Order: sequence, then C-alpha cells, then structure tokens
Amino acid sequence: MMRAVTAIEVRRAKPDDAEALVRLRALMLEAMGMGEDIGGADAPWRDVAVRYFTEGLASPQTFVAFVVDDPEAGVVAGAAGHCNLHAPSPKDLSSTRGTVYNVSTEPAFRRRGLARACVVALLDWFRDETDVGQLELHATQAGDALYRALGFVASTYPAQRLVIVR
Repeated sequence: MMRAVTAIEVRRAKPDDAEALVRLRALMLEAMGMGEDIGGADAPWRDVAVRYFTEGLASPQTFVAFVVDDPEAGVVAGAAGHCNLHAPSPKDLSSTRGTVYNVSTEPAFRRRGLARACVVALLDWFRDETDVGQLELHATQAGDALYRALGFVASTYPAQRLVIVR
C-alpha cells in the first residue's frame, strides 16, 4: 500500500534516529541482494550499526544523515554521508573526499522524491559545510538514474573489495 505524503520536510538526523537509520540500512542491503545475509531484528550487525550511527551523528563536522518523517510511521527515508581524508591529485587538490550511502525509503513511501530530497540535502551539506572535493557512492540499479540526474558519473576505476578475515 502506498502512503500519501503531503509535503517533503527533510531534517538533519539526530543520534536518537540511529535505530531508524539501521532499519533503512537493512532495506537498502536487501535491495542490493543481501536479503539472506541481513538476518532478523536481533542480528549482531544491527547493534554495531546503531553504535556507528549514534557516534557518527555526534560528529557533525564529518558525518551527517538527513531523514524524512511521516507523522504516523516515523522516519521513512534517509541518506547518510561522511568525510574522509584522501591524498590530493592533479584534478582534486582537496584532501577530503565524501561518501554517500544508506540512501533508502520505506516501500510504502517510495516514488515520491523522498530519497532525492535527502540526497540533495546531503549534497548541499557537502558543498556548503565541508572541504570535500569529490563524492563517491555505490548505486543499486534502482538508484542509478537518481544519482546520474544529480550529476554523478561512472568511475573510471570501479571499486574492488577484499574482506580481511581475522
């Protein structure tokens, strides 16, 4: 069932929004095809993620999340980002890069521009309140058009990953 949204009001997330951000993260991970790996509400990663978001949101110069609330459902959409140190290059003299992630909307509230509004607020924060020279993100197929419309382009050097087993 789709729920009506009358006006999009984006607000900066607070540390007590951490659990909602983890719920949205689980939806995003599921959309990325990790459904069987996310586990239930008691999955160990969720407690670690709540701490991550709580601590991150307490560092407003380097970490931010923007959310949209529904009066009945609470937080229904969000996007997060953080700054990280990075060596300068000839095309980017800044030593700070930004990462956009955790962009997700509750299924009943999708296709209304909520995620876009959160990402735009996030991009404004990076531009207006940080020294970030470049932003990076990983997009699902469903989110690709949104990011391209906002100016993101495919990277020449796609990300690779190595999981360190301890």
